[in-house]
This record gives sequence, C-alpha cells and structure tokens, in this order.
Amino acid sequence: MLFDIIRGDISFIEIIIGFISALIVIFITMPIHECAHAFIAYKLGDPTAKSMGRLTLNPLAHINWLGAAAIFLIGIGWAEPVPVNMYYFKKPKRDMALSALAGPVSNLLLAFVALLFNNLFFTLSEIFISDALVFIGLVFFYVAIINISLAVFNLIPIAPLDGSKILAAILPDRAYAKFMQLKKYSYIILLVVIVSGVLDKPLSFLVNNVAYGLDFVARLPFELIF
Repeated sequence: MLFDIIRGDISFIEIIIGFISALIVIFITMPIHECAHAFIAYKLGDPTAKSMGRLTLNPLAHINWLGAAAIFLIGIGWAEPVPVNMYYFKKPKRDMALSALAGPVSNLLLAFVALLFNNLFFTLSEIFISDALVFIGLVFFYVAIINISLAVFNLIPIAPLDGSKILAAILPDRAYAKFMQLKKYSYIILLVVIVSGVLDKPLSFLVNNVAYGLDFVARLPFELIF
C-alpha cells in the first residue's frame, strides 16, 4: 500500500480504507488465524501453543511487528507462527496438516463474513443514498480481499507456509523424506519466488476467482430479500 501511495496510484479515500482494513487484519484476522492453528493442534493433543499463551484471540500474543508493517507496505504480511509439536499427535502427518489448514480456512471464513457485510452496507447505501455506508462497505471488501490473499498465499507448498505441511501429509514416505531435506533451503526458495514474481499471476488468478465465488454466495441473501 505504501508503494502505491508513493507512486500516486491510489486516492486519499483508498488510502484511508486501506489503512483501516490493514488495522483490522493485524488486530483481528491474524490473531484468529494463529488461534485457529493453536485450537486445532490442542484438540488433536498438542498443548504446546496453549502452554505458551497462544490459544487466545489477544492480538498482542500473536503480532509480529515486521509482518504487521508488511501489511501496510505490500498488502500481505504475517504473525508470529504458532509452535506445534507433531510428536503429541496420534497421526503426526495428518494432524499436522489439519492444524496447518485451520489458518487458511479461518481466513476464508473471515473473508466470507466480510463479504456479507460488504453486500449488506452496499445494499443499505442504495436504499438510504449514503456515501458513508459505501465507505464502510469498501472497508469490508478490502478486508475480504486481504483475507483471501493470505489464505491463498499460505497454501503455497513451501515451508514455513501452511501449504508445505498440507503437502507433506499426502506425500509417500520416500517423497516426504526428500521434501523434508529441502526444508533447510525453504526460506531461500520462498524469497526467490516472492522477489521474482513468478507466482504473481497464478496467485492473482486464484484470489480473484475465490473472491468471485465467495461474493456470489454472499450476495444471494440480499438478492432474494431486496
């Protein structure tokens, strides 16, 4: 977002909307994402996150300030990863994948709720002819898009992203062993992927289509009622 401001690509209203949306993501979305990891891990037998005070919606327990700054700079960031000890799980690979999947699923659920509010406020704005209601609706739309972007990005199968743990669960043992050997290079691989922009178009395609699908469902109640 900051780079867009410097280039002059966005209006003052868009700056305000983006700023408010980023704060919502940092103080609500990211804590829910990390708490979802901790909750599922705890339910599957791992008390690690709970014992470290991470099974909470308190944002201060989850915020990574560098990751929070990234939200303002580039529109996507990260929180402090929730510690998970797979040795507590009865089925380590499966349960690790389930605890990892909880984060992106929470983002998609939050995106759907945000799109419901987006449609609600836009519908009300047409009834009451209110720019303020349009503004609030746009904030919820931005929140939805950021949540969808976080979900899609986290599903990339490169460690430490959640997608790597999900992929590990479905790999045969021999492939899993080779995959784990690559883990020590994962940060370099992820950095190259981000900087090169090689996944920008596929990720944008996925975000747009997921947003379209969720918004289609979120619009239905309002199209039926109004």
